[in-house]
Amino acid sequence: MSKHILILAGSPRKNGNSAALCREFARGAEESGHRVELIFLRDKKIGYCLACYHCKSGGVCAIKDDMAEILDAMNVADVIVMASPVYFYSVDAQMKALIDRAVAQWLTIKNKEFYYIMTAAEDTDTVMDCTLECFRGFARCLEGSRERGVIYGKGVYAPGEILDKPAMREAYAMGREA
Repeated sequence: MSKHILILAGSPRKNGNSAALCREFARGAEESGHRVELIFLRDKKIGYCLACYHCKSGGVCAIKDDMAEILDAMNVADVIVMASPVYFYSVDAQMKALIDRAVAQWLTIKNKEFYYIMTAAEDTDTVMDCTLECFRGFARCLEGSRERGVIYGKGVYAPGEILDKPAMREAYAMGREA
C-alpha cells in the first residue's frame, strides 16, 4: 500500500549531511511507490511559539507564517520523518520551532509512523541521546504515534562527509521499507 511520507529536514545547511540522508530516504521511499513530500525548514518562515494559546480556539495559530501549511502536511501524512543535526545535544532551532508550534494541532496529528534522522560531528551514539529523546517526546504527545526507525549519521561535520558512511545505506533501506 502506498503511503504519504512527509520528511521534515531541519538543517540550516542547504547541502548538509542530514539533508543528504533525507534525500536518500526519499529516494528509497519513492522507488517503493510511496508519495514523498520533502520540506526543508530553512526555506520556510516559522516563528517561535508565543504561548498565547490563540490556537486553543480551532487550532489556528495567531502567527501568520508557513507553519499552517506544514501542519496541514503533518495531518495528512501517514509517515513523518524528522531530521536534525545535533546542536548542543538537541535538535536545531528550526526543528525546535516546528515542534513547539505544532501545539496548535497536536490533538489532530494522530496515528503517524515516525522515523528520526540525526547527524553529529562526534562518532558516538550517546551524543545523540538527548536529540532522540526530543523527537520521541514530541511523538509521545501525539495519539497513536509509532516509532519505525532511527538513523545516526555519526562522525560527520563538513557537508558531504556522510556520503560514504553506512547511514546513507540505512536511510535508503528505511525509505524502501517505510
